[in-house]
This record gives sequence, structure tokens and C-alpha cells, in this order.
Amino acid sequence: MATATYQALTEQEKREVRMYGVTEAGMREAVESSITFRFSGPAMMAASLMSDAQEMMAYEQPDFNTIEDQRQLLNRAKWILFEYMMKDGE
Repeated sequence: MATATYQALTEQEKREVRMYGVTEAGMREAVESSITFRFSGPAMMAASLMSDAQEMMAYEQPDFNTIEDQRQLLNRAKWILFEYMMKDGE
């Protein structure tokens, strides 16, 4: 995300970008337009993100950016579970 774009975000949106790599609005748009989400549901979408993070762990010497990407992938997976699974099942 470009610096000027990031600076224009609200504090809440900046927090979301740090946690997920994208705002929640952007994440919702990406999730809901995903083929996996539409045909297989939110649990499969979360599992796919966790698999991506797991695959990244296979790197011999992960750098800071790789670890940060893994953390954000896991946060996205948790967000999907909480947003689409937990709210429906409460």
C-alpha cells in the first residue's frame, strides 16, 4: 500500500492493515468475490489461507516479510471464521 494511501486511512483502518494486510472492507470484498468462498463456503476459504501459511513455513530461513505474511494470513483466516461462521452459529 502506498504511503499516501496508508496515511489517508483512519486509525481503525491502519490497525486493520497492520493485522490483515488490507482493511476489513477490502477483505470482505475479496472474500465474497472468491470462487472458493462462493462454491465451498467460509470454512474452506479459511482452511485455504491456513494452508498457504503452512506452506510458507517450509522455507528454510524465512525472513521478516515471510513471517509477517504468515501472521496476516492466519489473522485473515480467523477473521473469516469469526465473521462468517461464529456470527451465524451464536
